[in-house]
Amino acid sequence: MTHNELMSELQEIFREQFDDEDIILHDATTANDIEDWDSLAHMELISRVEAHFSIHFSLGEINNFANVGEMCDCILKHLAG
Repeated sequence: MTHNELMSELQEIFREQFDDEDIILHDATTANDIEDWDSLAHMELISRVEAHFSIHFSLGEINNFANVGEMCDCILKHLAG
């Protein structure tokens, strides 16, 4: 899976999570860029992403996500490993 393919799939997950079809993800997207992305929504989002890609993030990985690009990189590592 390429970075762009992954971002496309993540975008759909984000749109479902936040019920907003207008969300356009970029590597630099953060919680500050999306309305309603609070700590509870973040954990629900992580759960959706893990289920969708059949992966499991460590707590350390989750805490280190500064933006969507870093989440994407981590997902790609899990899928490759």
